[in-house]
Amino acid sequence: MDLKNKVALTAGGTGGIGMASAIQMSKMGASVILLARNEAKLKDTLSKLDSSNGQSHSYLVADFSNEDSLNVVCEEIKNKKIDILLNNTGGPAGGPIIDADPAAFLNTFNQHLIANHKLTQAVIPNMKSQPYGRIINIISTSVKAPLNGLGVSNTIRGAVANWAKTMANELGQFNITVNNVLPGATNTGRLNEIFEAKSSKTGQSISDIKLGFENQVPMGRIAEPEEVAHAVAFLASPKASYINGINLPVDGGRTPCL
Repeated sequence: MDLKNKVALTAGGTGGIGMASAIQMSKMGASVILLARNEAKLKDTLSKLDSSNGQSHSYLVADFSNEDSLNVVCEEIKNKKIDILLNNTGGPAGGPIIDADPAAFLNTFNQHLIANHKLTQAVIPNMKSQPYGRIINIISTSVKAPLNGLGVSNTIRGAVANWAKTMANELGQFNITVNNVLPGATNTGRLNEIFEAKSSKTGQSISDIKLGFENQVPMGRIAEPEEVAHAVAFLASPKASYINGINLPVDGGRTPCL
């Protein structure tokens, strides 16, 4: 589980699962490059990373909803040695799929699948030359069983999962693995937004909504971001050398299928 001398590019690294993963990989010795749109939050997260192994951490600013911004970052990382890429982007607004604006599908597709694809294309040449690479995508358990009220997210997450499996088939020969981590309900800002939106629509208290989520999980609780981060860190390590093209739920057993 040693990541010394490895460089991990962590998208969405300023909060929730992204930040927890960045911190965990830094504790394992990796140098971390944080990628997000808010520079103040990037600087704050940078100060939380472990540097006890002499690592050099840094950050890049990009807004995935802005194609030019993403393209600039992709050009920059083409010249960097990056061993691990964590693709991680916040989910779209919830709601029934029948009510979704078609533009919401296109925007989410661009911010998730297209952004993942561009970042992956940028890091692959250096990974091939090593040869070593770990590409990990934070998606959702909805790729196994769609979640009610998350129509746009369910649709695009499924597309990302199939993109990742195809990529895994093509890149395995270069000792580059591509895997998906599927978090269940996790104590993040994103989940709190879902609670608040549901509360405003239904009149239920947030505490009752949270209890309803917990009751759906065999373990009887919501995950902490660090618990998902440990799965990410394992897949990023040399110990996961023969794990490729999988969907790994980290959901306390909530998903009703294997």
